[in-house]
Amino acid sequence: MNWHLQIQMNEKLFLRDPTKSDLGHRIVRKGAVMMEQLGYEEFTFKKLATEIATNESSVYRYFENKHRLLLYLVGWYWRWLEYLVVVHTNNLKTPEEKVDVIIRILLLQVNEELTLEGLEVEKRVLHQLVIKESSKVYLTNHVEEDNKNLFFKPYKDLTGRIAAIFHDINPTYKYTRSLTSTMIEMAHYQYFFMKNLPSLTDFGLLKDERDVYHYLKGLVLAALRAAV
Repeated sequence: MNWHLQIQMNEKLFLRDPTKSDLGHRIVRKGAVMMEQLGYEEFTFKKLATEIATNESSVYRYFENKHRLLLYLVGWYWRWLEYLVVVHTNNLKTPEEKVDVIIRILLLQVNEELTLEGLEVEKRVLHQLVIKESSKVYLTNHVEEDNKNLFFKPYKDLTGRIAAIFHDINPTYKYTRSLTSTMIEMAHYQYFFMKNLPSLTDFGLLKDERDVYHYLKGLVLAALRAAV
């Protein structure tokens, strides 16, 4: 199923709205691909400009720096996941069903395609980018300033949405936000370790995403069923 989403991103993230021009579309689409392939450290606007046949200065007219572009891409991804959580848990009845679908969404075991105002970004690229680089949006010396600018609101909203579901499952459990953020980060790190540092997991031999899914589901359900 294809979803057409009109996600409103924080205007402080960009100097010029990339959804309003063909060049802006190319900056975001190719920027996501290159940042995922090269890594955040090796990615530069100069390399991006060369790839999309424009001037480096033209890229800077849209984003102040590559950190803002990363914030934009990661925030966009969180908004999409929040939408999927709402859609796919709305009619579910049992706690197991809700936990099941939330974890599948985090592991991108869903079929929806991401489209934003005609701007198509390959979901697998964004998923891999978030796994590899998302912590770099807040592990900075200017995290407090970025937080005041509400740059992390998409992540907070997703966390709050899932935490509310967990609270409905067990109203006596006091740590729903901590459980949610831990689950999200663990989904990324365990996947990354499985693929790149297998001795840090129990999934390194088969490298099967289903093992990560079962591990996360067991942890979350055990926590929510605990008497706290």
